[in-house]
Amino acid sequence: MTSVLLAGGGTAGHVNPLLAVADAWRRADADVTIGVLGTAEGLEARLVPARGYELLTIPRVPFPRRPNGAALRFPGRFRDAVRRTRALLRERDVDVVVGFGGYASAPAYVAARAERIPFVVHEANARPGIANRLGAWLGGIVATTFPGTPMRRAHVVGMPLRAEIVGLDRRAERPRALAEFGLDAERPVLLVTGGSTGARRLNETVSASIVPLLGSGWQVLHITGTGRGGTDPGLDGYHVIEYCDQMHLALAAADLVVCRSGAATVTELAAVGLASVLVPYPVGNGEQKLNAAELLDAGAAILVDDAAFTPGWVSDTLIPLLTGRSEIARMTAAAATVGRRDAADTVVGLALEAVAAKRVG
Repeated sequence: MTSVLLAGGGTAGHVNPLLAVADAWRRADADVTIGVLGTAEGLEARLVPARGYELLTIPRVPFPRRPNGAALRFPGRFRDAVRRTRALLRERDVDVVVGFGGYASAPAYVAARAERIPFVVHEANARPGIANRLGAWLGGIVATTFPGTPMRRAHVVGMPLRAEIVGLDRRAERPRALAEFGLDAERPVLLVTGGSTGARRLNETVSASIVPLLGSGWQVLHITGTGRGGTDPGLDGYHVIEYCDQMHLALAAADLVVCRSGAATVTELAAVGLASVLVPYPVGNGEQKLNAAELLDAGAAILVDDAAFTPGWVSDTLIPLLTGRSEIARMTAAAATVGRRDAADTVVGLALEAVAAKRVG
């Protein structure tokens, strides 16, 4: 029987691929023992137990980014997190560690190295984070979502995705999806989403442009998030919801998507074969623009900077795209050429190969 420790958390970008791998492992081996290493403050504290996995917590120890009191306390706090993690590895007789970035991953990589336990590092973004760079430097087996991620000896596996996305047949699910959201089966659907928290720029521009958008013959399904701007004038064909807990159905209903370019979003678009207009989040280290590269190179998406996504851009660029359906059809076909649906199973396979190699050695 294999004992596994999956490490990661803090944000959905770390937790969701972790859970996708956990589910894939459970499907492949009903007897596997899975523990998830995270923190009490991260999103994993809610999502991991809800999915039926055991959450093992260690203190949240952010890497210091400036010389201050927290930086002085960091070495001792990090050593304590590693010590606790090493104790968990021994107590649970863990065979392999798989990390996904976030606060819990760095102590997990260091502890696994110290205990001589093989470990796998999965990097979701095109620009790797600090924890995963550390894991790669320590000798972990590296798996990346995107081909251009600058990590040596990386296996390009794609993003581990939820089962609802992996198994989605958009054509078969479309009638149910249209009914779910009250959409007209005779009109194409523009899906607008800023992710689970919404995106103010997308919301304000789309709501300000809704009359010409509807005038193009399309209907709009707009997922706004809560308190993120935009107004709903109550026009026929404009369907506004704050949150969607069935995003696979929203994707099944859509003919074109306007969205941010987070790693999970762009890989889901590729996996299900959807054309898109990508508006990268302008704050951070620029990873969202890099995440979009594979879809852009394939001709499956159009990228527009956040500041440029205005009602004027909608009028000059998006409306002509909507009224010229042949280009969207071409982009849709291109998206399917870069999609990967087997990443979770591939990560499990890499981890099992590491376990087998350790046992033989």
